[in-house]
Amino acid sequence: MVKPTRAASLDRPAWIRGAFAILADDGFDGLRVEVLARRLKVTKGSFYWHFKDRRDLFEAVLAEWKNGRIEDIRKQTAARPGNELAALRHTIDVYAAAKNRKGIAIEAAFRLWARQDAATAAVVEEVDAERLACTRRLFLELGLDEAEAAARSVLLYAYVFGFSMMQCDRFAMDTASVKVWISRQIATG
Repeated sequence: MVKPTRAASLDRPAWIRGAFAILADDGFDGLRVEVLARRLKVTKGSFYWHFKDRRDLFEAVLAEWKNGRIEDIRKQTAARPGNELAALRHTIDVYAAAKNRKGIAIEAAFRLWARQDAATAAVVEEVDAERLACTRRLFLELGLDEAEAAARSVLLYAYVFGFSMMQCDRFAMDTASVKVWISRQIATG
């Protein structure tokens, strides 16, 4: 196979970033090579300089998401001794932020894809396990027993993802006060 002329300004990471933008807008069903090339303003043929096929792109996007999520949660939950509660509150604030709309749309796209693809399901499970392990560790360091730490870790993520998906700021409530109250319940009970 003869490879097309390479587009000088577009590299593999640019294609992956473009794929994430489509995921946020249209989910995995919208992630098509033609659509991605059009959005990036390049020919479809230039895609094949960087990927064997659509599945190769999916695998690269999945790996990027996994590595990014795990790196991010480890960073968010890193705490010096005595600062575990602050790390938990920071994690809640970061993931429950209204500005996280694109992130929650991408999260939802991966979870929907995981229902159709076993490899994606395994990666989502791995990311969730790391999320829960990192926050559970913080709760344990605060002196909670294993069962309580595990339960609060689940509650933390159920809250931040649920709150983000519900768009609670549209309801008749003081969203900021509700976030503070929920955060206090999860982090200190």
